[in-house]
Formats: sequence, C-alpha cells, structure tokens
Amino acid sequence: MPVSRLSEFFGFRSRPVSLEEKSYSLTSPEAFGIFGVTPTVAGPSVSPVSALKVPAVLQAVRLISETAGSLPCKVYRNTDDGKEVAKDHPAYKLVHGWSNGWTSANLFRAQLTADALLHHGGFAFVNRVDGKPFELIRLDPTNITVKIDDDTGEPVFVSGKGKGQKTYHYTDILHIPAFGGVAPIRSAREAISLAMVLEKHAAQLFAGGARPASMLWNESKTPANENGSKTIGNMLRSWRNTFAEGKQGDPLILDGNWRYQQIALNSTDSQFAEMRTEQIREIARAFGIPPHMLFELSRATWSNAEQMGSTFLQLCLRPWLDKWQDAYNLVLFSDDERDELFCEFVIDDLLRADTAARADTFSKLIAARVMAPNEVRAAMNLPAKEGGDELANPYTTTAPATTIPNKETPANDA
Repeated sequence: MPVSRLSEFFGFRSRPVSLEEKSYSLTSPEAFGIFGVTPTVAGPSVSPVSALKVPAVLQAVRLISETAGSLPCKVYRNTDDGKEVAKDHPAYKLVHGWSNGWTSANLFRAQLTADALLHHGGFAFVNRVDGKPFELIRLDPTNITVKIDDDTGEPVFVSGKGKGQKTYHYTDILHIPAFGGVAPIRSAREAISLAMVLEKHAAQLFAGGARPASMLWNESKTPANENGSKTIGNMLRSWRNTFAEGKQGDPLILDGNWRYQQIALNSTDSQFAEMRTEQIREIARAFGIPPHMLFELSRATWSNAEQMGSTFLQLCLRPWLDKWQDAYNLVLFSDDERDELFCEFVIDDLLRADTAARADTFSKLIAARVMAPNEVRAAMNLPAKEGGDELANPYTTTAPATTIPNKETPANDA
C-alpha cells in the first residue's frame, strides 16, 4: 500500500514540502513576481490585468475559456453495449448543471480555464458531504501554491500565508494546470509587451506625440541671436493658441524668415502596421490559436478557414478538454468508481460546420465494414439501435421490402 494510502488510513495527510524562505531586493527580477508583474526588454510589465488590455490576448483568453465552458460535459457509465449517461451520480450535476449554488458548470469551467491562461493554474475546492462531492468552489489562483510531497511525490496544494495557511490533499482540489505550470502570458511576455508598445505608439502617432505634426525653421543665414529662444517661445504660444480651443480655422502667421512645413507619414510608418499584425500572429502562436480566430484575416480564405477551425479544436482546445476530464475524474470519483464512471465532453457542436465531411467518412467506414452502425452512433453520442452491431454494407445488402398500407385506399373485402 502506498505511503499516501497508509497516512489516509490512520487519519493523517502527507507531509508537504517545507517552505523555503528567501529574501530579494526590490530591484531584483525575482521581486517583480511577488507583486504580480514581470519586467520585459520592451519596457512594459506584463501582468494578468495589463495583458488583457491587449485586444489579441483578450480575444485568445476569451475564446479558449468561453468555448471550453460552453461545451456540455456529462458523466457516463461503461456498459456491455458501450456507455450510458449516469444521471444518478452526484457528479453529474456538478459537471453538467451547477458546480455550486451560485455558479453554473459552464461559467465555472470558463473561470478556471481563464485562471490557468492568466496564472499558473485554475483551482477549486471539492466540498464533500458524506464522502460524496457536493459542490466545487473556485479558489483565488494567486493565493495557491503547488508543492510536491517529499515522501510520496504527490502534489500538495497550499493556500494562504502565515498562520492562516491551509494544506489540501490532491483529491480535495480540482486543478487545471497551465502548460509546464507557467501561464501563456508569462511565457510570451516579450511578445505581449511589444504589442503594448506598438499599440501605445499608434495612439501617440495619431495624437501627435510620436512625431511632430509639422516643422518650423529659419531660412536666414544670420546666426541666431540671444533673442532666438524668446522668438521660439512666442511662436510656440501662438501655435498653441491657434490650434487649441476650437481655433483651428485661424491662420498661423510667421515672420522673421521662418518657414512652416507639414510632415507626412513615411515608409517606416507603413511597416509599423505590419509589425502590429505580426504581433497578433505571435500571440496566436503562444496560445495555439489559428490567427484568423484573433481576427487577423490576411491569410484566411473561404477554403482554409473551416480547416483552421478543426485545427483549433484538435491542437488547441482538445488538450484543455482533456485536462478538464482528467481533473473531474480524479476528484469526483473514488478509485473503484473510476473503473466504471468517467466524464466526457460532447464536442458535436464544434463539428457541425464539417457535418458533410463527417457523414461521408462514417458512410464509407460502414460500407467498407470497418465500423458498425452502433459504433458510429456511439461516436455521435447516440444510443445503440437494435441490429446495429452487424458489419454489413447497406448499399449491397438486400433488405426485405416493407409494405406500408395506404389509408386512403379501403381494403378489399374477401
């Protein structure tokens, strides 16, 4: 019997790793993580709050979390004929209805997925009544630390700090981890920071701060005298008085051989727009999302948009759904129940756009006697049908004719 099971048998929890005390100066890079910010080469610090101010990051987090939350999840039971929905188990309500009295299962999944994308993971306490899961309560991810037990290698969750610190067994916490235990906004902080800089530059560009709107210079060959600074000050006040407070219609009058020329955008400014587009692609790479789903449509066409949607499901969303299924199965079922019960998402809604291709594939597999009709029905989350377990080609098998009586034609009396 493992050490963890022995400790539970005698009423003890596994001993967590002791906390290591360290001290940092306020200027050290490690200290920034304490305050939830991360310095970057580009300048701006990237935190969960500041990262969401970048539209591409906001759309990526919203897309993954809300899609994962919107997909229905059900509890199934293995049967001799395949599987059936297990509505009689308490976990069914938690994954398909309401995770607690104030949060639906859909909103709960969206919140914890967003926590994993913005922090190091999503966490929820499993409140049990009489040994059965009763509700799932979201925990603040900034207040949770994941540690490893020295003796067993099991994860241990530590909540809070100081005297109010609590330690939870891994079966008491539903954990949705980020890849590698590091949030995407932290791994891609340089790309996000550069996007912040470019967006700020764009705002300043059109506000007149990134480049001067015009240029004034003196065409006189006479060197500037001591009154030059006074002259420039007078022109600056005149400029501000002319172009402020709705006086744009008044002319600007210059004297003393001074000349005015408006500055136009150059080729560098046009490449600046391409840099902003490239940063959208970089953020899409960090989150594993096709760029067109972040509304970067320069390379999207009618023919490849649907294929990229399938790529989003298979390469981006599916790993998150697998994390949810594993987390549900770990904390909602006992060791014995996991041999019979399991949670699974219904992803048919995401495949509706490709219904024709799915129907053609299933039809060919049935005709080639690779799959039976009931196997196809199980893949579509439909119940088995009598006679559907036979491997037969419906296009070559002759079925007995069925005569449907015509109600409008009276039967002939013998």
